[in-house]
Amino acid sequence: MTTTLDAKARLGLTLIAGGAVANIYYNQPLLGLIVAEFGDRAALWVPTTALVGYGLGIVGLVPLGDALPRRSLIVGQCLGLAVALLAVGLAPNLASLALAHLVVGVLACAAQQAVPFAAELAPDASRGRVVGQVMTGLLTGILLARTASGFLGAHLGWRPVFLIAALVALAMAGIARATLPRTVQTHPLRYRALMLSILHLARSQPVLRTASLSQALLFAAFNAFWATLALLVEGPPFGLTAAGAGLFGVIGVCGAFVAPISGRFTDRKGAKPVVLGGSLLVALSFVVLWAGGAWSLIAVALGVLLIDIGMNGALIANQTRAYALVPGARGRINTVLFTTLFVFGALGAYAGSQAFLLIGWPGVCAVGLVFSALAVVVAARDPHGRAA
Repeated sequence: MTTTLDAKARLGLTLIAGGAVANIYYNQPLLGLIVAEFGDRAALWVPTTALVGYGLGIVGLVPLGDALPRRSLIVGQCLGLAVALLAVGLAPNLASLALAHLVVGVLACAAQQAVPFAAELAPDASRGRVVGQVMTGLLTGILLARTASGFLGAHLGWRPVFLIAALVALAMAGIARATLPRTVQTHPLRYRALMLSILHLARSQPVLRTASLSQALLFAAFNAFWATLALLVEGPPFGLTAAGAGLFGVIGVCGAFVAPISGRFTDRKGAKPVVLGGSLLVALSFVVLWAGGAWSLIAVALGVLLIDIGMNGALIANQTRAYALVPGARGRINTVLFTTLFVFGALGAYAGSQAFLLIGWPGVCAVGLVFSALAVVVAARDPHGRAA
């Protein structure tokens, strides 16, 4: 592939990455409003089905980027996403709401077409920096999604949030058509061969396995926290609205801007120190949240900052070293990495929600601390050193 990544395409990929992935997180600060309409089970099934759908999309759709033009795939997924978001906004019952969220998750993986597209077009020496820039958009989308949906939900209700999101998805399709380069895959594979090669990559690349496991454990902790935060701060003693819950996303945006710094450091020093440092920060965040999160908004805010800085910094390092392994297979590498992430992410959201319902906030913190402590162990025992 000889096409280069110019500034216009880099901006387009950054906006698409953030705008697409945001759709699986809009529901989190709205859970109180959704539960009021559909009952307590919505707190469990709505965030979980969105994450499961995202994982299914990474398995089923992202590998196609190694065989078909990614620009066309991104445009098509954004158009389908608009229809699925409309279905969420009009859902008459919990079953249809959960199913529509599943489809939203599947199509929102357009974000995971954008990141390997950037890695494919970037020069080897600056791949970490470029991936970090595009991932800043993706991570900012995750975090600001909560702020925007919380604010709009408090003033308009939860349904208009998803109707507006459908219009944004249409706009993203237009951005993709206007900014992304046309590319031709030089060695197209049939779908069955693509899927079989994913298994081969997972078996033959130990660096990929280590990167996937360490990041997946952090993502499980991350989702245990974010899937339950709105329930914590909207209850006593805080009594915040959905808009107030969403404002914690603004704090987390500070963590997103660690991404380019992490990418540059990984380009120079390798992934292991970045991943280990990020894992320790996530573990520390749950210590802070356990000690003071149930009664202090300052402790909650500090926990948000630490968990997002740690998780995002480790993510860029793990992505950079994974994308360097097999040129021409970055979509499938992304599939291995992010399928593992979102399987664990869904597990973390489920475990965190169950812990909150059964035990309360200390249960959520225990779940997050266990996952993040395991990530520290994996990073510390990583034998691959500077592999990046």
